[in-house]
Amino acid sequence: MKLIAATCLLIVLALISLFIGVSDVSVQSLFGDETARRAQFVLVETRIPRTLALILAGAGMAVSGTIMQILARNRFVEPSTAGTVDSASLGILTVMILAPGLPVFGKMLVATSFALAGTALFMLILRQIPLRSPVIVPLVGIMLGGVISAITTFFAYRFDLLQSMGAWTTGDFSAVLRGRYELLWLSFGLTIAAYIAADRFTVAGMGEAFTTNLGLNYRRVMTLGLTIVSMVTACVVTTVGIVPFLGLIVPNVVSMVMGDSMRRSLPWIALLGAGLVLICDMIGRTINAPYEIPVGTILGVLGSAFFLYLVLRKSARGA
Repeated sequence: MKLIAATCLLIVLALISLFIGVSDVSVQSLFGDETARRAQFVLVETRIPRTLALILAGAGMAVSGTIMQILARNRFVEPSTAGTVDSASLGILTVMILAPGLPVFGKMLVATSFALAGTALFMLILRQIPLRSPVIVPLVGIMLGGVISAITTFFAYRFDLLQSMGAWTTGDFSAVLRGRYELLWLSFGLTIAAYIAADRFTVAGMGEAFTTNLGLNYRRVMTLGLTIVSMVTACVVTTVGIVPFLGLIVPNVVSMVMGDSMRRSLPWIALLGAGLVLICDMIGRTINAPYEIPVGTILGVLGSAFFLYLVLRKSARGA
């Protein structure tokens, strides 16, 4: 019953989002003559695609963060603190340099390959750390992401693509139009796949020996999880840019309330992720209207503050 109420609340937020923006689109303006046709055009071409993109990106990135935290066995890990997002951005830059005419789906596949490689490198580095402090793990990921980001910036500067890369990595939904967001439906399908495999991810998060004793192929489950995370991250980065810290905030908040059962909490994580991105987008469109503050900027501020809260909370418990 609570899940149905949360879904209804998300629908209400989505409806409100449709009528926020510079163009005059309201219920009254949708009915009439010339003005109504313009309002209907804006609604269909920009507002509905933007709202759907916000929901799909928010749900996908929140679920991806959950999978990474379970597989890495660390609550501070998510795509933007594990080098996954930075690797996907490097993949997009590679396409812009070597094959600028590649279709969007092709760019997504290349970004997925780079994201998967970067995430696998992060997991490999973790295996080499003998005493994995909960705080050290995300710091390793942030440093790895910093190195990859520096490489991306260097080549973007050399090929005069810094401005273009900025457009790809801002986390801005203002350019979403009909025909330019549909790739995100793939992330929705991957989110459903993550829910189906939730029990396998939960078992894999308990360690290789435990997973093998239960008759599961540990490496196969890990590969499935990392592939889902990489593909969702690539879809989002390719479509709207970087949406940081979402996979850190949402899973931890849900875990504080509902515990660590992935199958039980995953629908809530998807709903809260979508709702949080919707709220951040509405704040960005109204706080400095008619100008917009990108969703990535607002989430970056919230995520940084929440990350510090988790670190201090963990330190207080340790003391």
